[in-house]
Amino acid sequence: MEISADRRIVVTFYNGDIKTISPDQRVIYYYADAQTTRTVYPNGLEVLEFPNNQIEKYHPDGTEEIVFPDQTVKRRYDGGMLEETVFPDGTVVKVEKDGVKTILFCNGQKEIHTALSTRREYPDGTVRTVYANGQRETKSSSGRVRIKDEKGAIILDKYSHQHVDRRGPCSVIKCRKALRVR
Repeated sequence: MEISADRRIVVTFYNGDIKTISPDQRVIYYYADAQTTRTVYPNGLEVLEFPNNQIEKYHPDGTEEIVFPDQTVKRRYDGGMLEETVFPDGTVVKVEKDGVKTILFCNGQKEIHTALSTRREYPDGTVRTVYANGQRETKSSSGRVRIKDEKGAIILDKYSHQHVDRRGPCSVIKCRKALRVR
């Protein structure tokens, strides 16, 4: 054990590990075999630095953060109630404890996965949903609603346009034979 003039305490262990206690009460432990550094700050923050440049942070409030070598960042909040991953391209994936997964793409699209369906929302307002039974539904920003069964056969193709005449707004329902109308 060494105590320096600035009151830094350094303990070197027989296996090559080194424990340093700094004057500000930070405890830095270097694991020689794993080439990993663990730093514990007085406020309770714990930081692990691995040789592959992965960094893990454990906050006193229970929040965990992992920065991977490719700069992907994963955070866990509320004891695992919510997990958020931010990828280098800007894509964000959030997973809630109930299994609901939300993906926010950098192009403005949003995808939500639940046990019952997968829904993708587009920046123009279009929403496409695929249900667990294979049925697919598309709601276009233009007002068109198209539903297909699990085999791809059209069940409903409804186009609502909001023009106003003497009779009020109208809705046109097209059958499969009239699908040529766009």
